[in-house]
Amino acid sequence: MAERKKILVVDDELFFREVLKEALSGRFDIIEGRDGQEAVSLCLAHWPDLIILDIEMPSLCGIEVCKILKAHPKAQKIPIVLFTGRTKKKDMVLGLKAGADDYITKPIYMPEIMARVEAHLRTTDFYSDLKQQDLRFLLEITETISAIRNPMTILRLIVEKVAEIIDVARCSIVSINEDGDAVVKASSDLSIHDELKLDLGKYPEIQESLKSKRAVIVNDIKNDPLMATVQEQIQDLSYNSVIVIPVVKKESVIGTFFLRTATPIKDGITDRIYKLCQLIANISANALENAILFESVQAAQEYFEEMAIRDGLTSLYNHRHFYDRLEEEFSRARRYGAPLSLVFFDIDDFKRVNDMFGHARGDQVLKKIGQLLKTVARESDIAARYGGEEFAVILPNTDEDGALDVANRIHTVIRHHQFEHLDDEQITISTGVSTYKNANLETFSELVEIADNRMYRVKKQGKDQVACG
Repeated sequence: MAERKKILVVDDELFFREVLKEALSGRFDIIEGRDGQEAVSLCLAHWPDLIILDIEMPSLCGIEVCKILKAHPKAQKIPIVLFTGRTKKKDMVLGLKAGADDYITKPIYMPEIMARVEAHLRTTDFYSDLKQQDLRFLLEITETISAIRNPMTILRLIVEKVAEIIDVARCSIVSINEDGDAVVKASSDLSIHDELKLDLGKYPEIQESLKSKRAVIVNDIKNDPLMATVQEQIQDLSYNSVIVIPVVKKESVIGTFFLRTATPIKDGITDRIYKLCQLIANISANALENAILFESVQAAQEYFEEMAIRDGLTSLYNHRHFYDRLEEEFSRARRYGAPLSLVFFDIDDFKRVNDMFGHARGDQVLKKIGQLLKTVARESDIAARYGGEEFAVILPNTDEDGALDVANRIHTVIRHHQFEHLDDEQITISTGVSTYKNANLETFSELVEIADNRMYRVKKQGKDQVACG
């Protein structure tokens, strides 16, 4: 049986030492220290395989301890992981310059600590079971997924590559959401865009890995006690071994992912398969974190860009974007000889609505009209709040008859809508329509001017009408 590795945990807070001891003592021998002086003396007495060290301690701080141990001929090869507060970036830099191999910020997240501990305790013999093709595969997958920014592409690539190099019945990436639902996000036997929801009750191996945050290996699924509750369902399966490995990084960033590989290999999950899957899970965690962060930044950028062209009250396009799009559509209509129409309308007597019911109710009317406009406008139409109580709709590839039809539908839906909190006050609009066809206009400004003039003609003639010519 392999000798248990020793970890020296040094912190002046008893609670912190107890938390780490509880998490690590099942697999490692834990040596405890309370301050920097003890850290040095315990290291030289026990020669641990790894040191976990808080930066802020009495007598000697963690940075000073690093300098002392890294200057010692024998101690300098022992990996040191420093702990520090999130805001102590200067300390992190000083610690790394002093020779620390890694750092983790508090508050601690145990799955991340376990992943870091295992990574630092791997020696060259960890890779001895791997074949030359395995090492080439790891290099290839690392280089490939590091350049990918789509998380789903990364997941699909992982399961495909694992299925290529290991004799597997299935390789899957399973995600557990905040509600505890399990979903197969990618699998070697699923189509590219398919997802599959799992009943976790039928997968005790995933439940165990979720609970322990560690790899779970089942080498005889029909007889392993862990699988006792699902014996009836697994009798006809073509594989006999399963490994489930948590994909661990900051869980708050990438969520909870598991690499689950099922294999029919008679020898079960060998050391080679375990190590390959473990290394792939680690590689995946970094790539997924980067990809998801990139995706979130990109989504935020797209959101702010969209907000910049929207009216804050109605969510319709704003005045500036209206003119940008109208210029584009007019240029396109001239180039291809297509018709282009414009609907302009103004809310009748809107000042009276504000005076009678207040500006807050007036804003509600504007907002509701924006919503009604979206229900009438076609997908290709471009609806905008032109300003104040004026609205406009650009109608690409639409002639006079089509534009009049759209204008009448807008007029009708607003006229018959019962607006809340207006005491049965009816809202009507005055509408003007203009059309570009057969090069009848020179500029898009003329299209606006004609629709605007027709709208004001309706205003003078009694309002609540549509003018098209």
